[in-house]
Amino acid sequence: MRILPTFLAVACVTGLVGAAAAPASASPRPFSPASALPGASPHSTTSADRAVGFTAAHGTFTAYAPGAKAVTYQPDLVPAGARASVLGLSAEHLGTRTVLLISGLLPQHEYGAHAHQNSCGATGDDAGPHFQHVPDPVKPSVDPAYANPQNEIWLDFTTDRSGIGHATSTVDWAFAAERAKSVVIHETHTHTDPGHAGTAGGRLACLDVAF
Repeated sequence: MRILPTFLAVACVTGLVGAAAAPASASPRPFSPASALPGASPHSTTSADRAVGFTAAHGTFTAYAPGAKAVTYQPDLVPAGARASVLGLSAEHLGTRTVLLISGLLPQHEYGAHAHQNSCGATGDDAGPHFQHVPDPVKPSVDPAYANPQNEIWLDFTTDRSGIGHATSTVDWAFAAERAKSVVIHETHTHTDPGHAGTAGGRLACLDVAF
């Protein structure tokens, strides 16, 4: 797992920092459904907003204990000793790219994963709901107009035969004052149908991530 920081850094930097070097005449950004949601703010053009924010988190999953940063709640699906890394870059003109790499899980198994509002705790519920760029006024949020991979950070993955999985999320918005604080691993890939959008079964594990 020593390759994780390098792998993730290359994946993120290639996408976002490379985009920052694009000429001003580059094609306009594609339309994103999240930008059309009520309350979505337009992209700023001030030079201060061009700064790139960077975050990195690495952890080995264990049973909960005070101060634990990587917690497994269901060790039959996320065994103690499994490892995860999350790296992200976020900038107003470029959006946010987040990469997850995880190992030590069940082989060839589908998992869901999302950025959540709160830090990890003694139970999966302590992480709170998904972080949403434009918050859904109705809770819990199961409306695909809000619970979608453009308004949230989704990192669903399927492990390979060695139990290794990886995922990348790219959204067209950057974090401001409100930020996600964890990534939660779920037991299924994420549903998208009305009334179930954003749900992915039980919360199996949680990694603190200071987005």
